[in-house]
Parts: sequence; C-alpha cells; structure tokens
Amino acid sequence: MSTVPIIDEKKVPSPLVRRGLVPRTRSQRVLALATFVNMIGSGVFMVTAALFFTRVVGLPLAQVGLGMGVAAGAGLLAGVPVGHLADRRGPREVYLWMLVAQGAAMGALLVVRDFWLVLVVLCASELARSAGGAARGPLVRGIGGADLARYRAYLRSVANLAGSCAAIATGFAVQFDSRPAYLALVLANALSFVASAVVVAALPKMPPLPAPPRAGRWAVTRDRGYLAVTVLDGVMSIHHQVLLFALPLWIVGYTDAPRWLVGATALVNTALVVLLQVPASRGVDSSAAAGRAVRRAGVAFLAGMAVVAAAAGLPTWLAVAGIGVGICVHTVGELWHTAGSMELRFSLAPEHAQGQYMGMFGFGAGLANVVAPTVLALCCLTWGVPGWLLLGGVFLAVGLVTPHVVRWAERNRPA
Repeated sequence: MSTVPIIDEKKVPSPLVRRGLVPRTRSQRVLALATFVNMIGSGVFMVTAALFFTRVVGLPLAQVGLGMGVAAGAGLLAGVPVGHLADRRGPREVYLWMLVAQGAAMGALLVVRDFWLVLVVLCASELARSAGGAARGPLVRGIGGADLARYRAYLRSVANLAGSCAAIATGFAVQFDSRPAYLALVLANALSFVASAVVVAALPKMPPLPAPPRAGRWAVTRDRGYLAVTVLDGVMSIHHQVLLFALPLWIVGYTDAPRWLVGATALVNTALVVLLQVPASRGVDSSAAAGRAVRRAGVAFLAGMAVVAAAAGLPTWLAVAGIGVGICVHTVGELWHTAGSMELRFSLAPEHAQGQYMGMFGFGAGLANVVAPTVLALCCLTWGVPGWLLLGGVFLAVGLVTPHVVRWAERNRPA
C-alpha cells in the first residue's frame, strides 16, 4: 500500500516516542490530541443523551428513540458527498468545518425544547458527524505516512482512553441527576468540538491529489469489489453492539451472574482495547494481511459468543468466569477486526478519492449500528443460546469469505 505523507518532520528522540506512547511527528500528535478532546465530549453526551432529552428537554421516551433513530439514518447520507468534497478541496478544511458544525448543533440543544426542533438539530449533528468522519479519513492517511497502520491503531487507543475518562465524568453528573449537571455535559460536548477544531487548525494543509483523467465523479459507486468488502464489514461491525446492547441484557435477564458484572465487562473491554490495539495491528499493513485478520476475528467472535451463551443456567461463579473469558475472547476478535477493517478501507481506495471511499465504508458501519439492536434482540435475547451461536456462525462465515472477496476486489479495481 502506498502512502502520501503531507510533511517530512524530524523524529523526536524521546523515550515516550521510542516506547510508542507518543506519536513520532508533530502532526500526528496534534491529530491525536484533537481526537482525545473530541471523544471526551462525544462520550459524555452519548452516555447521557436519553437522560438529557427526557429529564431536561421533557420529551417522552418514545420521541427520544424516534428522534435519535431518524438522526442516525440521516447521518448515513452525508459521508460520500462530503468525502468527495474533502478529496477536491482538502480534508483539513472540511473536517475543521464539520467540527464547528457539530459544536453549533450541540450548542443549539441547550435552548431548543420542541420535538421537531430537536429532531432538526440532531439530524444536523449526525450529518456533520458522518461527514467529518469521511473527511478525517484522508487526513489520517496523509499524516500517518509510512507508519499508517500503527498510527491508526494508536488513534483508536486514544479514543477508547477518552471514552473511559468521559465515563467517569458522566458518573458524577448522573449521580447529581440535576438539570444543571446535564446541561453542563451538553455544553462540554459543544466546547469539545470547538476545541478540537482549534487543534486541527494547527495542522498543515494537505493539498488534494489530482484525479486521473478517466476517473469518474462517484468512482466508489462503481467499485464493486470495494462495495462488497463494505457490505461484509458492515455485517461484521454488528459485533460492536454485542457488548453494548445484548450482553448487559443477557447478564441481567438470563444468567445468575451479579449485575455489577455489566460495568466490569465494559471496563475490561475498554482496557484491553487501549492496551492491545497497537500490538494487534502490527503486520496488518496490506489488503491480504487485513483479510486474514478479519478471518481470525470471525473465529474469535464465534468462540467468545459460544462461551457467553453457555453461562446461562450455570452457578454464579461459573457464570462470572465464563462471561469473563467470553469477553476477553470477543475483545481479541474486536482488535483483529478493527485492524483489518481500518486497513481495508484505506488500502482498497485510490489515493485521490480517499474521502468518498471513507464515506462509503462509514455508511456500511453506520447502517450496521442502526439495525444491530433489532438483530441482537431477535438472535441473542429472543432465541437465546441457539441465537448466540447462529450470530457467531454468521461472523465466522463473513470472516472466512473476506480474504477471498478482498483478493477479488484487488483484481477488479477500477482503472
């Protein structure tokens, strides 16, 4: 895979750099800081959004669910066109303005109280979030340079670390359970977007790469191989909701494990991702290696979900042990899938159209998040143990077929 470094910066001879705790170049450190600030703000809002809308805005829970669902669906539409804009105008500028737009939308939530106005603001926020993700893709690729795989993994570790910090802040706000506390969290999220934009403005400009003369305007829509990989990755991405949606309900309603295990599993998963994402991404620096990583992830998901399912009906201590082992195995699969997914979305995309390709890949993952609760409720909670095994088998099948589809995608890339 070729890379396009945007700046030739001198390495910093620091022990923190040599140990991989700090990125090598100034631009990499700047984007990592922007990611950390952004994810802290987003984390505190995501965890308390439902509470804010019901307790502060005063909306019924049904309207909250409808509004957030509609906004998530609307956000899927922005990735490809704004990603194309980033390819042609420069990713730094587009990403910066999307952060400002998200900050403005969050600020508006402090004053709007009508459901339809809330819906408009949520849709605007999700559109800007999806568009910002598409614009951020080519920015990460250019800044990552020759060390792209490791840098992507580092950014994910940073994001999870920020999520952990956000969870602590959220815990205090929920404990107070007051209007000022929830308003403070929304304000903090709005300010985090503005602060991230200020940090991103310190990055050097990345000039867009000229498109080949025969390249179409919407090349990604005709790249059948990339679309096929996007579909497979979208199906596999449902696993992210297994720990967030299905597992807590499974622990509480179907096993004899104590309820504190719900928080403990989230903590274990986050800690493992923060500590192991970079090591798990080593060697995943080509499309072939990424396909193999996704294949290993499918095996791990089936094994982890089978162990979690087996906890139903076991004595308390065995249920705790089984779920603990299952979470660790599932997280290993998450690490492998993330490493493979991040490599495929970059390596199979032409350098001049990274933004629109990132937008299409994000569409697949975003659609998976929309349908995941329904799929998991049917498989894991309605069908029980057979449903867990069935879904794990789907992940295994996707993992096994991915390397073959990746090879086909590489052979049939558009000229």
